[in-house]
Parts: sequence; structure tokens; C-alpha cells
Amino acid sequence: MIKPRIRVIIDNDFSGDPDGLFQLVHQVLSPSAEISAIIGSHLKPGDGFDPSTTTATNAKKKVEEVLKVMNLTGAFPLYEGSNAGLLNDSTAQNSAAAQAIVKEAMRTDTNLPLYVVCGAGLTDLASAYLLEPKIAKRLTLVWIGGPEYTALATPPPGYTSLEYNLGIDIKAGQVIFNHSDIPVWQIPRNAYRQTLLSYSELLLRVKTQGKTGTYLAETIENVMKMTAKFNLNIGETYIMGDSPLVLLTALTSSFERDPSSSEFALVPSPLINNQGLYETNTSGRNIRVYTKLDTRLMFEDFFAKLSLYNNKK
Repeated sequence: MIKPRIRVIIDNDFSGDPDGLFQLVHQVLSPSAEISAIIGSHLKPGDGFDPSTTTATNAKKKVEEVLKVMNLTGAFPLYEGSNAGLLNDSTAQNSAAAQAIVKEAMRTDTNLPLYVVCGAGLTDLASAYLLEPKIAKRLTLVWIGGPEYTALATPPPGYTSLEYNLGIDIKAGQVIFNHSDIPVWQIPRNAYRQTLLSYSELLLRVKTQGKTGTYLAETIENVMKMTAKFNLNIGETYIMGDSPLVLLTALTSSFERDPSSSEFALVPSPLINNQGLYETNTSGRNIRVYTKLDTRLMFEDFFAKLSLYNNKK
């Protein structure tokens, strides 16, 4: 009954923080968004989740693992992103993923708008833009990343000035924000930290839902065990920081299609400096910066789709 009305390219560091796996499953189960490609992208070197030098390779393998659990092997085109960030802001890291973004963006046989939904660094999209700047007029980036904007939010206690996802590849962030005219919907740190899932919800609403639910729940429980070894008490919630990528694309209003239940501010795109901090750009294009997310819709839709999928099999 529900047909696609947008296309999405999913780009995430799936060998890292397991919140990306929740986003992947939710996006796969959302019929209004046609998945054109899934990209496994790299982490920052030495990342605690995957300290290898082949994190994009491992991310693609993780996608294959999830799709196998869901009995969806081969259902979507998968691509490996670059295993390293940009060396500078003018040279692409040419990869299968970057080529796939260019190819999909330049299609002329569909009128469905294209969104690149990215929950990690921006290496592959930045590389695609450097390979073919014309893609800027043919897609929208929805990105989880970047620190707070001073006028919109206060940083969290004990914060680092360099936000995690932007820190994966600052040069790529500079390509997108400083040099491109790609439309950007940004979910900065203060917004994605709103997406708290409790452990009790994980046990009752996720882990009970067959192989897929068990798989997802155990990825979080593994993090809890890993952090406990280092005497780090993460409490009873986990930030599902990548799930807004589904909320803002698949779960939009019926008429005048837009993520109308979430709130954003239009701000001039800042310049990103070499430390990964914002600087004023008086000629910057306006971008959407999301300030408040409809987490009720996001989580309840995820729970419902996971249950329906488990009961269908």
C-alpha cells in the first residue's frame, strides 16, 4: 500500500557505535524510502569500537551480517567507502561508494528526490562532490554531526570541542560546508543527544522481537559489558543518535511532505576550521539545523515496524 516517495543513500560507520545498526534496520523497514545504496564508511583511526585500519571494509561486512539476520541478503546494493579520510579539501578519496553516489545523483530516469543520510564522517559524499560538483543540485544531505551552535544550544557537561562525527574527517566537513552548495539538514550534538532509549525499553520492545531484535539488543549489551571492564558506568539509557536519519526522511507529513513534527532553525552555513570548530561565514547558504526531534514518533515507529516484521515471518 505504501510506495516510495524519496530515495535514500545510507552512509554510516557500521563497525563503530551500534546505534547505526538500529538506524539501518529502521530504514530497511520503512517503505516510503527507496534505498538506492548502503555505504559502509570509515572511523577515526584507533577508534575504540574498531581500531583496525580497514573500518570501512568492516562496516560493509557488518551490513551484510545484519541483512543476513533479517533474511535480506542481496536485497540492496552495498558499497565500501574509503578506509581513510581526505588528505586535503580538494582531492577525492575515489572509492566504489563515491562513484555510487555520483551515479545515483546523476540519474535522469526518476523524479524521486534523493537524500544522503549520513551518521558518520563525510568522506564519501565529499569525495563524490569533488569528483562531480553537479551532484550538489541533485541531492540533500541529512547529517548527524557537528558541535552545538552557540545561539541555539549549550554543550553537554564535560564536552569536547571537536564533535565525534566531524572529527572522523574534518577535511571532508570543510568540503561540504565551506566549498559546496549541497543542501544540508544538520542534526548537531545537542539534537542527537535527545534520542535516549532506556534499557528496559530495549529488553521489552526490541530484544523480544525475534532474531533481528535479539541481534540489535545484544550489540548494546556488548557495549555495556565492554564499558564495565573499564569501570565506566553508562547508566540505563543509550543514545540512538543515528535514528533521526529515518525520522527526517521516511516519517514525514502526508501533505506538503516535510519532517513537520521536528523543529529546526535556518542558519547561514558556517565555515569549519582546521580544529573542527565553526567560524562565521557571511556569505554562507542557509542550512537546516535541527533543534528538537520527535523522538516519540521515531521510537514508536521503530518498535512497531520491528514487531510487524517479526510477526510476518
